[in-house]
Amino acid sequence: MKSFDGAGDPVRGGRTVNEAEAKTVRRVFREFADGASPRMIARRLNVEGVPGPSGRLWTDSTVRGHAKRGTGLINNELYVGRLVWNRLRYVKNPETGKRVSRVNPPEEWIVTEVPGLRIVDDGLWQAVKERQGEITEKYATVIEATRSARTNRLNGAHRPRHLLSGLLECGVCGGPYAMRGQDRYGCSGHVMTGSCPNGRGIRRAAIEERVLSGLKDRLMAPEVATEAMRAHAEETNRINRERRASGASDRKELGDVERKMAAMIAVIEDGGHVRGMVDRLRELEARQDELNERLSEAPADLPDIHPNVADVYRRKVARLAEALDHPEDRDAAASAMRSLIDRIVLTPGDRRGEMDAVLHGDLGTILEWAGNGHGNANAGTSMPDMSVSVVAGVGFEPTTFRL
Repeated sequence: MKSFDGAGDPVRGGRTVNEAEAKTVRRVFREFADGASPRMIARRLNVEGVPGPSGRLWTDSTVRGHAKRGTGLINNELYVGRLVWNRLRYVKNPETGKRVSRVNPPEEWIVTEVPGLRIVDDGLWQAVKERQGEITEKYATVIEATRSARTNRLNGAHRPRHLLSGLLECGVCGGPYAMRGQDRYGCSGHVMTGSCPNGRGIRRAAIEERVLSGLKDRLMAPEVATEAMRAHAEETNRINRERRASGASDRKELGDVERKMAAMIAVIEDGGHVRGMVDRLRELEARQDELNERLSEAPADLPDIHPNVADVYRRKVARLAEALDHPEDRDAAASAMRSLIDRIVLTPGDRRGEMDAVLHGDLGTILEWAGNGHGNANAGTSMPDMSVSVVAGVGFEPTTFRL
């Protein structure tokens, strides 16, 4: 337990046992030794309102951690009166520029015995270590296969593993829906911490089919977007015209002001000063500053949207929908499809097993996607340019519909 000095700064090196937290630690050790999984332990503690480390919710990784790194509650040797320093070192990954931890050789560890801080007896500690060993032995093949897949996966940090990875959201808690098991999505808040009551899952194939069908029938249906795209093109182009007219007017007035100022300064320099000229010059200078400020703060002009963008969109949609059905083009088509989706909110329905799904898209992304390469809109049936670049600072309305 931390203590603080008179200035409110933490006192370094002084540790005492917090009996309430020690009781929780011993409970976690006993439950794990008796066969409870880290996830089950975390869920029980969260349901009972027991605060986790630093006041956060408990997760399975909070309990399990990493045995070799000494992380996780059941691997903390301080609980058996042993303080270990220099277990890890931190280096910068040259590929990402981020600091990553590496385990030092055991002979480089600095171990100090602090028996006064022991809260777990040797028998309970050993029982936990034995169960960890049993789990490691039982799942050794699976663990090795997972490590190998992570090591050899090409571009794994950038390519989504599944079609909807990172796009699914729980409609109850707002947290992510993630893969649980081989072929099913579930709310991470419910599964990992028990903080969300939404226990309704959905098969990956089922939600992917609903999304693909919904996109083809709704978001990718030309009649859905045509009117919105036409109206938005007209509004964007109208705003551009007003901005240009206003900017041209300000620049013209600024030129007039500067010419008047130059003429007055020339008169003054020639000795032709008249009463009130200085006051008038100050007024012109103030107006000059105001116009310069307005011109410098004027928002950047938006690209005009071609009035035939809806026709371009229709042609691209037809090719994209076709590509989704062809394995050789599916990856590129899936990437383009993901770019048209902001998120998909999943909420349990009223009937057993029912899941409501609402897709939130972005009209701005649709417009920009349709606009990419629109000069080649009359090309043949080859795959469209799948790249998408969103125009920053444009207030596009979202596109939302129920799947």
